[in-house]
Amino acid sequence: MSSSLDQRTAPAPEGSRPTPLPRRTRAYALPEVRWALAALGLFLLALPPYLLGGPAWLWGALFAGAYATGGWEPGREGLKALRERTLDVDLLMVVAALGAAAIGQVLDGALLIAIFATSGALEAVATARTADSVRGLLDLAPATATRLLADGAEETVDAGLLAVGDTVLVRPGERIGADGEVVGGASEVDQATITGEPLPVAKETGDEVFAGTVNGTGALRVRVGREPSDSVIARIVRMVEEASRTKAPTQLFIEKVEQRYSVSMVLATLAVFAVPLAFGDDLTSALLRAMTFMIVASPCAVVLSTMPPLLSAIANAGRHGVLAKSAVVMERLGQVDAVALDKTGTLTEGTPRLTDVRPLPGTGLDADALLRLAASAEHPSEHPLARAVVDAARERGLALAPADAFAATPGRGVTATVEGRRIELGSPARLLPDTHHARVHPHSDTRPAHPDTHAAHPEADHARVHPENDPAPLVRELEEAGSTAVAVLRDGEPVGVLGVADRLRPDAAATVAALTRLTGRAPVLLTGDNERAARRVAGRVGITDVRAGLLPEEKVAAVRAWEAEGRRVLVVGDGVNDAPALAAAHCGVAMGRAGSDLALETADAVVVRDELAAVPAVVALSRAAHRLVVQNLVIAGAFIAVLVAWDLFGTLPLPLGVAGHEGSTVLVGLNGLRLLRSTAWPRPARG
Repeated sequence: MSSSLDQRTAPAPEGSRPTPLPRRTRAYALPEVRWALAALGLFLLALPPYLLGGPAWLWGALFAGAYATGGWEPGREGLKALRERTLDVDLLMVVAALGAAAIGQVLDGALLIAIFATSGALEAVATARTADSVRGLLDLAPATATRLLADGAEETVDAGLLAVGDTVLVRPGERIGADGEVVGGASEVDQATITGEPLPVAKETGDEVFAGTVNGTGALRVRVGREPSDSVIARIVRMVEEASRTKAPTQLFIEKVEQRYSVSMVLATLAVFAVPLAFGDDLTSALLRAMTFMIVASPCAVVLSTMPPLLSAIANAGRHGVLAKSAVVMERLGQVDAVALDKTGTLTEGTPRLTDVRPLPGTGLDADALLRLAASAEHPSEHPLARAVVDAARERGLALAPADAFAATPGRGVTATVEGRRIELGSPARLLPDTHHARVHPHSDTRPAHPDTHAAHPEADHARVHPENDPAPLVRELEEAGSTAVAVLRDGEPVGVLGVADRLRPDAAATVAALTRLTGRAPVLLTGDNERAARRVAGRVGITDVRAGLLPEEKVAAVRAWEAEGRRVLVVGDGVNDAPALAAAHCGVAMGRAGSDLALETADAVVVRDELAAVPAVVALSRAAHRLVVQNLVIAGAFIAVLVAWDLFGTLPLPLGVAGHEGSTVLVGLNGLRLLRSTAWPRPARG
């Protein structure tokens, strides 16, 4: 999907035009972001005068503002939870921060408030952006369609008003308005948003087409087969929304025990205050002991045990081109034990490249001469295969000749006059009648061209092929190797064959091997492309489990089946058709360079530099962060246990309790920051 879409549409009453809305929610429009920015700004302003011994009224007022702005949102949510008879860590953090301030430790409390407010703001931004992209996906389907009436007249109607059985006209370059069946015409359709296929697919009478896909150079008449609300695009929107709602609540490690810890700490603090008071202790002494207990038992160090390692891992991953959208995501990445990979744009580069130039003997052409002729003829074409041929010629520094009388016919090929010779390029099955049997897949060998080509050159379907110069073996060899074969004819005689393929990423095999080592099982290939092409790519990278020809809902079903078996699945993809699976998986990673807007926003992490080898690297980094979290929890737990025991069974001076509490907080914080080092990034797999 193009990232140039800059509008989305809101639902409109039937028969009216949709109302354009801004496509993205501005981060500053979210209240969580405004409160967090205010808290963080006030905290940073208060820090210099506090550390440099400035006037207390100045840093005190600034810290108070940080408490108020950053603690407002979590405090409100905590009170709402309290009304529902639950005690969450947000409210406990606010209470602990206020308790720290009450005994003079305002810096500790303000730092805790700033961390919580910033974390909540990041989560709110991620949620809003995902919702924006889901709504923006509806822009893929056109707002209007050209409906053909029984008398042959045309009328422009809202695409949402099309009914099953209507016939629509899709002109060259238009998006198809509804799922249906071609009942007239021939063209090629770019349906990568639905199936992920890297090349446009030939469509003629009887073939199925999908709403939102892009028509090529021919005109199509399509009979509507599904209601607009039941189109594949609409179902993708629903699947992403449902998967986002039903996905298990994201929790950091410490939050899994927050309820019991929170209740236990509150009850224990009350007991530490009330029991000595009941046995005759004076009020001041009992209150001081209780306050000391609350400080040393507060979860500040425990919370900081989790956040610094994860945030450091996020920062380190970001420096190496991987954007993890939250600390929860970074934690979940290390938990995966199964991986599902998309093919086109993930294992492969997603762009056709010229792989072979095979001139036939006796033609007087070498590889460069054949490529120059082909590129000169293809130069006026906009087809992806034509661009691959022209780009290859330019990379070799070949000077292209002018092309005259250029013509293109959908599903057949191109014809042009180059240096006085008629050059034809296209499907071997159409241009070379003896190679019909060599066709591998109807999607992989079709080209756009002009409807008059066949009429002007009727001999083109009967190219003169001499037995000693038969291109059929070359065609079969290229197609069996996974390339799309393109026949080249000069004045009606074959002179060579070109091979074009979606090139495998150089680090694909090493990445698959690294993921296999990390998870204990080989990744699975999930793709909408055809079976043969999928198995060919899988065989080259070491994948044995291949699921091909899948629609988006079938990818989701596969992921949910694995999740039902207890697996934690990592899905790696890049297209609109991958978005539902990315949302449904335990963790989803999108490839950034060619990734669709929806995939980038739905995924939990984005490989910004488009390096596939970064996927196992960030999984390994997440596991390193988890090990540091466990270390920090042990350190924090040991400090809390010693200080609490001292306070309960002895007399712990308040300054010493605060020093011990602060010392444990600083210690676990510094330990977590170890992952900021460049050496902490695992060396990516190399091909």
